Amino acid sequence: QETRAERLRGWLVSRKRTHHVLLAPPAAGFQLIRQQGNSGASGGPEVLRRYYCHMKLNMAEEEDYMSDSFINVQEDIRPGLPMLRQIREARRKEEKQQEANLKNRQKSLKEEEQERRDIGLKNALGSENKGFALLQKMGYKSGQALGKSGDGIVEPIPLNVKAGKSGLGHEALLKRKAEEKLESYRRKIHMKNQAEAKAAEQFRMRLKNKQDEVKLEGDLRRSQRACQQLDTQKASLLPNIQVPREVWYWLRLEEETEEEEEEEKEQDEDEYTSEDLSVLEKLQILTNYLREEHLYCIWCGTAYEDKEDLSSNCPGPTSADHD
Repeated sequence: QETRAERLRGWLVSRKRTHHVLLAPPAAGFQLIRQQGNSGASGGPEVLRRYYCHMKLNMAEEEDYMSDSFINVQEDIRPGLPMLRQIREARRKEEKQQEANLKNRQKSLKEEEQERRDIGLKNALGSENKGFALLQKMGYKSGQALGKSGDGIVEPIPLNVKAGKSGLGHEALLKRKAEEKLESYRRKIHMKNQAEAKAAEQFRMRLKNKQDEVKLEGDLRRSQRACQQLDTQKASLLPNIQVPREVWYWLRLEEETEEEEEEEKEQDEDEYTSEDLSVLEKLQILTNYLREEHLYCIWCGTAYEDKEDLSSNCPGPTSADHD
């Protein structure tokens, strides 16, 4: 009993320090609890029970901010939900306010004039109109096209109300300038596309010419090699023949002697040199020489027996004839 009383007293002291309120009964109660505990009287538990009831009543009268009702409160703190509800409510109120403003708003003079004009244009003129009655007397019927042939307009000319401050014809001028600017832009785009297409075509032509030139140079080297071989064979059989007939008929050696260079310099200036001829002209001259002198075609790769055999079995004197 004494140990329990001491613990209860310590707990009350701590409560007093926390809340600054004395929730315990007078000090005589502690003496009574201690005396009954020491004497071993049977009223000790009854005193404690009454004391506990007294404590509960006092705590019920004043709020305990350290209790579970304040500390362990389960709140709905899910993110976004309250804000979404508030936003929806605010938007709903704003829409209702806007609708009310539109209904209650007083229309301006221009808006009223526009509405009356639209209503008037939608309604056709009746016979009560003096002008329309005069047209009916002249033979016009409602819905009839104008003109004797009946191919004129049926609907009246629409009204174009000018609301801006610019002068007459200013909008048409701006429209014409915009169209001219657009047309100029289109012409520039068209010219640019044409220039790009022309540049691409020129590039393809240069590439094709370069490939053709490389092919012609290869055919010329083959012809020179074949001419050198055939002329050498013929010269071994007929020593009196001067070979080559032209310097460029054969492949030139990388190292020329000084005598050959001097002989080339002493050639007559009136005679054309090999530099004056293009690769195609050299190839044509050399292939004709091979066909006439040696009955040989570089594209067939065959030396024929006679001219009749050459003309009947060889497709032609050019590379295109052999494709």
